[in-house]
Amino acid sequence: MLLPGPDHPITIVREPHMVRVVFNGAVIAETSRALRLAEASYRPVLYLPREDARMEYFTQTDHQTSCPYKGKASYFTLEVGGKRSENAVWSYETPFAAVAEIAGALAFYPQRVDFIEIE
Repeated sequence: MLLPGPDHPITIVREPHMVRVVFNGAVIAETSRALRLAEASYRPVLYLPREDARMEYFTQTDHQTSCPYKGKASYFTLEVGGKRSENAVWSYETPFAAVAEIAGALAFYPQRVDFIEIE
């Protein structure tokens, strides 16, 4: 486990706008409670509360990855109207304490959904 710091900063702030995620023409998540995580030189990632997602379209997979700053990520495949997107969504179920705010929230690969809209 590594801690964020000057050499690898991580900030988490509330996204002030409505966020909507669409896959195969269906709104699969929509919230005004998203968090924006900015990590070092990576592009910011939006994390949406699971309660604001249509979880009937999500199937958890066996795929996992590990981040030394955030912990172990689990993944979900999306399926809407017969179209699938493998491991399109990830979540840190029990992230490290430095990023505890994102526990259980969902993040989406932009290229694996139709679009992520920020109003």
